Amino acid sequence: MKISLKWVVAGVVTALLAAGVLRALSSREAAKQAQQTAQKQQTFVEIAPSDMLQAQTVELTQTLHISGSLKAVNSAFVKAKVAGELLGLNVREGDYVKAGQVIARVDTSEYQTRVHQAQQQAESAKGQLDIAQRTLDNNKSLVDQGFISRTALDNSLNNLASAQATYKAAQAGADLALKSLDDTILKSPINGQISQRLVQNGERVAIDARVVEVVDLGSLELEAALGAADSVRVQTGQTAQLVVEGLSQPVTAKVARVNPSTVAGSRSVMVYFSVSNTPGLRQGLFAQGTLAIGNAKVLAVPLDAVRTDKPQPYVQYIADGKVAHQSVRLGAAGEHAGIAMVEIQGLPEGAAVLAGNAGALLAGTPVKRLAGTP
Repeated sequence: MKISLKWVVAGVVTALLAAGVLRALSSREAAKQAQQTAQKQQTFVEIAPSDMLQAQTVELTQTLHISGSLKAVNSAFVKAKVAGELLGLNVREGDYVKAGQVIARVDTSEYQTRVHQAQQQAESAKGQLDIAQRTLDNNKSLVDQGFISRTALDNSLNNLASAQATYKAAQAGADLALKSLDDTILKSPINGQISQRLVQNGERVAIDARVVEVVDLGSLELEAALGAADSVRVQTGQTAQLVVEGLSQPVTAKVARVNPSTVAGSRSVMVYFSVSNTPGLRQGLFAQGTLAIGNAKVLAVPLDAVRTDKPQPYVQYIADGKVAHQSVRLGAAGEHAGIAMVEIQGLPEGAAVLAGNAGALLAGTPVKRLAGTP
């Protein structure tokens, strides 16, 4: 009985082991078949018409990016020409003024006194000149009659010359005092608006102290710094389109002048654009835009189709139903039909390029084009 029980237990254990091995082999085979099935059922990326475009030769308007601040062509600081207490400054920021309009005055008390003093000195010198002239006339008669020597006549001549010089100097002093009195009146040199009021009534101002700034918004210009290489292609008369902060519509500008010298340190070249008179423009507003410098027929794609998340710029395109990556060399940038584009080299014309809104896809990813996709 004992021997038969052992054989029964051994048989049961063997059967259990065999069943476990069979189940393991069955599970492995099922996993292998599932993996093969998943490999056969590859995932496709659907491509919409808006995600596709073709690399093609177009008439590209070559442009340069420009930016800078707007500045009034005509502006001026009204400065104090004489020192003293400032009076009558009634204009404020935003007020319109005309050329020659009185802006303020400097207290005239001191300068009126100086004018009176200088005029009195001039009258005194005139009296001395008259005495010297009469003395000379009398001495000439006495010399002719032999009552005085020729030396006395020469002294009279010298005294007259000295009196004349003293009188002229006194007259110049009086004229200078009158000019200082006139300079107490501060006038606007141009038509425009007050942009800054730098002092207040009652303050004592020094000579050349700035009182107000006047700007003429009738003529504005943009100062833009360009690289030395880019500036070579810039000529007067070329047109630029600017986007000015605060304005919904673009503003047209033209190259008015190109500085013949570079800026020390940066080696950039200042280019000045005359800006069309548009309501809402102000001095100091920041503007940026593009300057058209020429046209060229080149193979180009939209700028956003070029990806730069690799060491070399590349584009994604469709080849044999899969995504492919192609490194490209970039050329001139510009616009075509209002779209920012860039010249490329290294991609055949007519290649089906993925637009920038398609996002980054792995090379080799299968694609499925939806209806309407070129």
